[in-house]
Amino acid sequence: MKKVGIVMGSDSDLPVIRKATDTLRALGIPFEAHVYSAHRTPDEAMAFARSAKENGFGVIIAAAGMAAHLAGAIAANTTLPVIGIPCKSNTLDGIDALLSTVQMPSGIPVATVAINGGANAALLSAQILALSEAEYRLSPAPPTPKQSSKRTPPFRQNSTRRFKT
Repeated sequence: MKKVGIVMGSDSDLPVIRKATDTLRALGIPFEAHVYSAHRTPDEAMAFARSAKENGFGVIIAAAGMAAHLAGAIAANTTLPVIGIPCKSNTLDGIDALLSTVQMPSGIPVATVAINGGANAALLSAQILALSEAEYRLSPAPPTPKQSSKRTPPFRQNSTRRFKT
């Protein structure tokens, strides 16, 4: 059974990571969380990424704020899927972290969730693991009362309208 590796740039990212760990715990998915910095502890971050597959991880979540190079540094050193969580800081409300996380060069893919999107990172990691681990398959959640009261989008699933590509 594969587990999720979670790395954060500093312990100040723990409130965001807690959303991920709470979600993984609720889903029964094992995980390990570590503090590694792409800038302060680059050797440790690289060693973690390079040995992650052999250590039983199936996906890695990397959370960082401001310069937010952690997800890219991890992705550059592993073939496992990496999910980046840009963390909000006092600087630019996390937009800087979002852009740093989402703008990876070709060949270094990082799936990126919303700013402070720890819960979605955990759900995405569960979906990725479920591709090879049947026990991680999620069933669709029924819509909440708030969701079901929203208006229907202005398109239909079976629409025949074509768009130019």
